[in-house]
Amino acid sequence: MIFTKNNIMNLAVVIPAYNEEQTVKDVVNECLKAIKKIPKSYIYIYNNNSTDKTIEEVEKIKSSKIILKNCNEQGKGSVIRKAFREIHANCVVMLDADLTYPANAIPKLYKKLIDEDLDMVIGDRLSSTYFKENKRPFHNFGNTLIRQSINTLFRADIKDILTGFRAFSYKFIKSCPVLSSGFTVETEMSIYAIENRMSIANEIIEYKDRPKGSVSKLNTYSDGLKALKTIVRLFRSYHPLAYFGTLAFFIAFIFGIIAVIRCLIPYFETGLVTNYPTLMVCGLAFIAAIISLFSGLILDSMVQQDKRNFELILNQWEENGWNERK
Repeated sequence: MIFTKNNIMNLAVVIPAYNEEQTVKDVVNECLKAIKKIPKSYIYIYNNNSTDKTIEEVEKIKSSKIILKNCNEQGKGSVIRKAFREIHANCVVMLDADLTYPANAIPKLYKKLIDEDLDMVIGDRLSSTYFKENKRPFHNFGNTLIRQSINTLFRADIKDILTGFRAFSYKFIKSCPVLSSGFTVETEMSIYAIENRMSIANEIIEYKDRPKGSVSKLNTYSDGLKALKTIVRLFRSYHPLAYFGTLAFFIAFIFGIIAVIRCLIPYFETGLVTNYPTLMVCGLAFIAAIISLFSGLILDSMVQQDKRNFELILNQWEENGWNERK
């Protein structure tokens, strides 16, 4: 059956799979049990260029509820972008294929999203067993750092930023522009939901570390650094006045001190300017600070206009019935 915006399923479980032959079969079987009582529910397994027996393991499971798809562009973000474009469902649950998330919690996330009319329900590992189960060095520190950075910069209260277990509304999947190609997709979607005033809820879930022999595709250091860079990039995009204003302040402050010490104090003592090169550099720095400040002001006006336009688009969707539960 083909599902369109006028004929949408109730629940779609999206499982990105890249070389997960050891765990993918168990994950899919658990998902089948979880969605058994939910009508018009299906499981989408997106094969992301696996070179092992991931596909063979999935094909062993005979069920009309399973839809096997391919995503040739590498990366979890690429899979999610493709899934959001192709799937039409009242609720989409994103779940990793590594057996670390409890598939039996899918109905709980689904029910919470639908009953409370939410846009995103986040499976919160950090409030339960994550810090005990996860044995990988610096993962706990990195999760805490990224969570606190986002909650501070964007004034939010998300308990687990990097969790790969989430439920999304139809409105969210059709309005969220996924630009990340890799593991920074969770960071991007979280900030998008915060900035566009989407309704978000946290749901505590149990977490188990990968079974022996299953290898994580996540690099603690490089992917952690990418997540931090994504936070800075999105803060600049959503809050340009704060970003460029802070930059302007520090430029003016640092070069102001240099100008006072190297140029102004000697001038008041002798009546002579003895450091013309320093004075010129400081003058150029002050000009750069002024340009940075006004760039922030201009970009901030553009961001506010974009937010107004986004709200108008959502209102049009509501009027045209894009979010009807059929």
